Amino acid sequence: MNLFEETKFLMKKYGITANKNLGQNFLIDESVIIDACDSANINKEDLVIEIGPGLGTLTKYILEKAGKVICVELDERMIDILKERFFLYQNFEIINEDILKVDLHKLIKEEKNENIKNVKIVANLPYYITTPIIMKLLEERLDLQSITVMVQKEVAERLIAIPGEKSAGAITYSVYYYADSKNVRIVDKSSFIPEPSVESEVINLRIREKPPVEVNSEEIFFKLIKIAFMQRRKTLVNSLSNSGFIEKNKITEILKQLNINENIRAEKLSIQDFANIANEI
Repeated sequence: MNLFEETKFLMKKYGITANKNLGQNFLIDESVIIDACDSANINKEDLVIEIGPGLGTLTKYILEKAGKVICVELDERMIDILKERFFLYQNFEIINEDILKVDLHKLIKEEKNENIKNVKIVANLPYYITTPIIMKLLEERLDLQSITVMVQKEVAERLIAIPGEKSAGAITYSVYYYADSKNVRIVDKSSFIPEPSVESEVINLRIREKPPVEVNSEEIFFKLIKIAFMQRRKTLVNSLSNSGFIEKNKITEILKQLNINENIRAEKLSIQDFANIANEI
């Protein structure tokens, strides 16, 4: 039985249809699973936290490789399915909760021991909530080694872009600050049932030991970037002054001191440029 047949069998057996409100699309391409897990480099010293396991397609593969797997699943319909599928696995645990509400600091602290040395996130994320989940994982400064996720291709391109590239957005700078990112593979729409309306992409974020730039205030640094990209077609000076974040003459003077063209737009700035501006503010 191939993955497509297995998925159809499980859906029929349990009377399951994909919940559009939860952004569910069931993966039926085994090569995607293999590539994602290989990219995460999962081994027996790893605790893998899987977000939104659904029918357990990815879970099944991770369980064979990881020391322990904790699945966080919001959809109550999937809980009994997952428990029944994996009840023989001693390294399997499931939490019926919204990942945004889970105390991951506490969870990780309780699970790490002499056998479990690394913690990794692996997930096929719901498209509608991708950004909040990724930012929670990064901003909470969890004891993570890496995050390997499948997301909408358009979002993936912004997440893994290099600051200063045309495709970069505010989130690009945030992700770059916390992690070194890379593309793993493109995933065609036909790799799912039901088929989503867009292509997907698997990306890997390896958490940095320290940020690539030094800032005096992370709050000012990230607020500066966010406001700068809210009106990205305007110059940096106009975006920041129109928002009331800083007076026009002051930001103009800062740019002059840093030898940055006062007509520059946010997308042309490097992460070091933003750090320098934030430190002057």
